Amino acid sequence: MMALTVLLALLAALSNASASVLQRRAAVQEQPDQEGGTESVVRRFAHLLRRPSWLAGAGLLGLSSLLQAGALAVGSLSLVQPLLAAELLFTLAVGSVVFRRRPQARTWLAFVALAGGLALFLLAAAPSAGRPTARPGDWLLGGGGALGVVVLLVAVARPARGASRAALLGLASAVSFATTAALLKEAVGRLEQGPAQMFGHWSLYATGAAGLVAFLLLQGALGAGSLTASQPALTLGDALTSVVLGWVLFGETIHLGLSLLPEAIGVALIGAGSIGLVHSPSVGGEWDATDPEESPGSTTPLPRTPRR
Repeated sequence: MMALTVLLALLAALSNASASVLQRRAAVQEQPDQEGGTESVVRRFAHLLRRPSWLAGAGLLGLSSLLQAGALAVGSLSLVQPLLAAELLFTLAVGSVVFRRRPQARTWLAFVALAGGLALFLLAAAPSAGRPTARPGDWLLGGGGALGVVVLLVAVARPARGASRAALLGLASAVSFATTAALLKEAVGRLEQGPAQMFGHWSLYATGAAGLVAFLLLQGALGAGSLTASQPALTLGDALTSVVLGWVLFGETIHLGLSLLPEAIGVALIGAGSIGLVHSPSVGGEWDATDPEESPGSTTPLPRTPRR
């Protein structure tokens, strides 16, 4: 079961990374709307719906959700979601192909430190499986806390611009995605009692609502700044939030005692990677801020999509 959980989670991470890259490309293809306001946001979103790369990204997000549901059905929340940190490296690999530019070596090192630190933390922590479903009262604490964090992050992100806004919205999206995963695990956990139990429980429909919020916040993060600003907050925030929700909701635990040393080293690597990423030139938008089909250095032009 462990091998299947890891495989499904890594495939979900690859699908998520590809979706982010494709939708980021669609976002940079759209000219910024100077008017602002709700109408301009709706108009921009309508234009994105006509972009093949955006639609392909949306399809990959759907595939990722199915792979994630399969992983959560056989594994714990605090194992599956942190494994999605592999999305960091997949994002750079896929993004390098799509945008036809290589991020700086410093960016690669920072991402490797982030992913390696999280992997070390997980190996040392060895999250337990816990309960298949949560107690009703626990959702008031876990769900209410997650909602409060998302609202706070969105409020702080409103006046921010560029990489800061992308990171804050990415983190808000991460908390929302982690909550969506917890709700999905709750729904899938009830499938053992029969399909009627799953489809008759509120968690399945709350999964859709939380997923929609996470999706919209992700679009805001992708439109606000570079992937190197939003993706670390998105993937690491998702992983760490899932560990907390796994403990609060499903009674999943992590090892302490002697395991604290490698766990601390993992956290230190995460911090070092975050600091390195902040100082990376890629965060300034030099890597994925322009459409490769309009880049003069591109040797094999991509098929053009007419601007509207």
